[in-house]
Amino acid sequence: MFIVDAHLDLAYNALVKGRDPRLGVAAIRAGELSPKDIATVGLPEMRRAGVGLIFATLFVSPSSTPFEREPNEHTYDTPEQAHKLAMTQVDYYRRLVDEDESLRLVTNIAGLDEVTKSHETGEKPLLGIVLLMEGADCIREPKEAEFWYEQGVRLIGPAWDDTRYCAGAWRDSKQGLSKDGYALLEEMAGLGMILDLTHMSEVATLQSLDAYPGTIVATHANARAIVPHERQLSDRQIRLIGERDGMVGAVLANFFLKADYVRGQKESVPVAQVAAHIDHVCQVIGDARHAGLGTDLDGGFGVRDIPDPMDSIADLPLIAPALREKGYSDEDVAGVMGENWVALLRRAWGA
Repeated sequence: MFIVDAHLDLAYNALVKGRDPRLGVAAIRAGELSPKDIATVGLPEMRRAGVGLIFATLFVSPSSTPFEREPNEHTYDTPEQAHKLAMTQVDYYRRLVDEDESLRLVTNIAGLDEVTKSHETGEKPLLGIVLLMEGADCIREPKEAEFWYEQGVRLIGPAWDDTRYCAGAWRDSKQGLSKDGYALLEEMAGLGMILDLTHMSEVATLQSLDAYPGTIVATHANARAIVPHERQLSDRQIRLIGERDGMVGAVLANFFLKADYVRGQKESVPVAQVAAHIDHVCQVIGDARHAGLGTDLDGGFGVRDIPDPMDSIADLPLIAPALREKGYSDEDVAGVMGENWVALLRRAWGA
């Protein structure tokens, strides 16, 4: 089965937390200092699971964030600082690909075809990396979107926390897109980029759904009907994304899977809960073609806060039988596990 994970902070984890994904999860864990955030992502585990494509982020944290920061974390106060930090992550991905012949930066249909066909033959399966910008403050002005497109970025999420372009969801904001936010969407549309609504305030998402003519997704967001929080998607948002032929990727953080989850109580959230959120998205939209995975593994949570009995990204295949138990066909399951994201990229890139 060809698996796509639409959200992984590989560069952030490597550069801030010293986690080299090439080593594998066991080796990374051996060097971990914090027992509360134990690594779950490594390239060997991805290959073992059958992961063929990931959306890898450019993520830098604003100094104003209300969340606890990592000891070695470099934050930004200005767009120039954010720009420089994001470029170090672009450079990281380029080095990673240059040093591993099984990795590819995927920016177009030809690259996507190369990766998917390698899994069909099974001889030397490749792992494709699509670059996703999470938080757009590193775009110093809207017209600079073209620069980032030239660097290989194909998806942009304008918010993580509040940015100059739009309000984020963490602070329960009632604000939406700024004037520059609308200008950024216009630049993105001209480049054929994909807009990621994840982390945007509900006002901003609804404004974007109305204003943006291009492809729209939520790479890593679950159902608010199951876990109430503005960081989650309302049924209205889910329905509108489906109407736009977009995608919603399921997050594997237990606190986004179960209401009132207590950190560390992994056994209270079975893998079936992931299937429950995916099923909710499918029921609201009316089909299984617009749901996928966007795990966000190692995105501020570790092995103790992912569904039981999962231990690492190698266990993503456990989601498939949980979906079958809900009555989904093998074709639907293959779509959710990866083929739906591949189809979306083909639509967005003109295949």
